[in-house]
Amino acid sequence: MSKYIQNLILRGEHQQQDFKFQVNDARKIARTLVAFANTDGGKLLIGVKDNGVIAGVRTEEEYHMIESAAELYCKPEIDFAFRSWNIDGKKILEIDVPKANVRPFYALSEDDRWMAYVRVKDENILAAPVQLKYWKRLQQPQGTIIKYSQNEEILLKFLSENPSITIDKYCHFAGIPKYLAENTIVNLMVAGLVEMTQDEHNLWFRSSCLNE
Repeated sequence: MSKYIQNLILRGEHQQQDFKFQVNDARKIARTLVAFANTDGGKLLIGVKDNGVIAGVRTEEEYHMIESAAELYCKPEIDFAFRSWNIDGKKILEIDVPKANVRPFYALSEDDRWMAYVRVKDENILAAPVQLKYWKRLQQPQGTIIKYSQNEEILLKFLSENPSITIDKYCHFAGIPKYLAENTIVNLMVAGLVEMTQDEHNLWFRSSCLNE
């Protein structure tokens, strides 16, 4: 077995790597491609089971399915690199997706809606509304003017004394509606003062200054 492929498989599935036994649904693959592009980039190994066993791809149609996913079910189209490996007579497809410079990328859902996904550990999850606002704000050519109001002061003071805060807790603590809490957090994220982190179920924010 190629040491390169063996080392990849030994690392298992994680935030920048996913295994697929087979590709038979372009929409599902589109979610993975988009999640990689929206997060840190990633590698997709086709023909490898979740437990790392090499099964090999069964038909040439699997590559065409990935092409279709990237072209028809991703917006914008995903640009990926492709390599084919022959391991003990079994063919593996290696798909590399770079981290996007401009985000978000969207995948077309089963009910024909364009949805943005991110990669968290080994899962593809829907991007949070505050994440979408942050990406949108980054694309504004005029930048963001931040007014240091009481809302910003309350949040930064809290984060200087506590490791993190959720949006709901910030709303309650500051006595403000959710949309205003999200806008305040996004402003401070753009300014590099606050950063977002998440797992499969929770989303929270912490001070960037305390993590430098």
